[in-house]
Amino acid sequence: MPVRAWVDGVPFEEGARKQVERTARLPFVHNHIAVMPDVHWGRGATVGSVIATAGAIVPAAVGVDIGCGMAAVRTTLRADQLPDSLARVRSEIEHVVPVGRADHERNNGRKGVPTAAQDAWAELHASYRAILADHPRCSHPRPDTQLGTLGGGNHFIEVCLDEEGSGWVMLHSGSRGAGNNIGTYFIERAREHLRQKGVELEDLDLAWLDEGSPTFDAYWRALSWAQAYAATNRELMLTETLAALRRSGLPRFKVVDEAVNCHHNYVARERHFDLDVFVTRKGAVRAGEGDLGIIPGSMGARSFIVRGKGNPLSFSSCSHGAGRAMSRGDAERRFTLADHRKATEGVECRKDKDVIDETPGAYKSIDAVMAAQADLVDVVHTLKQVVCVKG
Repeated sequence: MPVRAWVDGVPFEEGARKQVERTARLPFVHNHIAVMPDVHWGRGATVGSVIATAGAIVPAAVGVDIGCGMAAVRTTLRADQLPDSLARVRSEIEHVVPVGRADHERNNGRKGVPTAAQDAWAELHASYRAILADHPRCSHPRPDTQLGTLGGGNHFIEVCLDEEGSGWVMLHSGSRGAGNNIGTYFIERAREHLRQKGVELEDLDLAWLDEGSPTFDAYWRALSWAQAYAATNRELMLTETLAALRRSGLPRFKVVDEAVNCHHNYVARERHFDLDVFVTRKGAVRAGEGDLGIIPGSMGARSFIVRGKGNPLSFSSCSHGAGRAMSRGDAERRFTLADHRKATEGVECRKDKDVIDETPGAYKSIDAVMAAQADLVDVVHTLKQVVCVKG
């Protein structure tokens, strides 16, 4: 199928191009592949791609951090109300929201899962047990204690200021270990499914599940559960982060608007080009007409609250961020701590060697990415972080 790419003025490396071409040769791709300006190589399918499919889903195209996405909320806090040092704000956030490999049982000696997380888990637990009854290998030992936790890698929590000086809380996370186990398990089941059919693939990570098969139905249930878990995870962290800000000594404030909470690694049933299809957005956000979304930059760059234009050629989608310009290993070799400190000047954040792979220079220019997708979204707010908590 054809490929339509929004990449004017941004890098589109050869490895990612080849991945997109392989995906476009799958027999069930509908109409075309849409490539977003933050495109870069990923496992199986390219990060920053939108794949509409008829009658099948590729689990590795969804990925293992099922439901990963963004959440943001505006407050009545003002720039002139913030203290010169925001170290206490960052410390309070890190105290209440476990980061990296920590969960609620392991977070700085804090014992027990918060009540809100317990209540949320009670609603998710029965469906999870039903999934494990048929597919026990999906099991994760701590899905309850990880609910409301950040994780590592490129996940973050930020306090930002918009163009008018209003304070925002913005965060990025997904379905944690439970979603990872579900994704990993069904990627292998998809490979097994095609081995039994005698289908040979250019890339084993493009193995698919056929709609109507028992394994497809099981994956759809587990996928939907992980997406719900991820959205709930972000809601809980927003609540905890706002509470941390109130305990940090900042002036009293209120939440102004309802939070934006959007996936960017997920599947949805939608209608495009006269057919009901499965739309896999791997590193892409739904940008239907009027839809609010979030496109973050890197640790030292601007981020954007956007409103979708509903461009049919992108399957009503936009980018999910700036997109990596290089691998984590390359970033660690190329940038020094001095480079990182300079790039994050004015941001209260970690400035140690363990976050060099997330330094701003490891990512594409967010301004170039936004310019390349001007026909996909309008900018509603421009945010600049003043606090960044990394996993």
